[in-house]
Amino acid sequence: MNDETKNLIQNSINDNEVCLFMKGTPDAPQCGFSMAVSNILKILEVNFRGVNVLESQELREGIKQFSDWPTIPQLYIKKEFVGGCDIVKEMYENGELKKKLEESSVNFKK
Repeated sequence: MNDETKNLIQNSINDNEVCLFMKGTPDAPQCGFSMAVSNILKILEVNFRGVNVLESQELREGIKQFSDWPTIPQLYIKKEFVGGCDIVKEMYENGELKKKLEESSVNFKK
């Protein structure tokens, strides 16, 4: 991965409490898994940034290298990699995700 892509990924993670690397955007997801994670964050009323990995092949491959995780979407909370769709869904269903967000003091929508 080139430095520009690595910096884009790192800055997106650093500059946003909750950052979702996804296919499409939160308002127009381009895959069911990205839609599922985006919808969970919306249900929890979390302020988050969606980064569309379909904007460049370099970004789509780069995020997989960056996190050493093979699939998209990928969720970061307070600079920590949480996981992909299955992990986020499981955490949501058992209450761990909301607890993690609250313990991380992320900003919820008012």
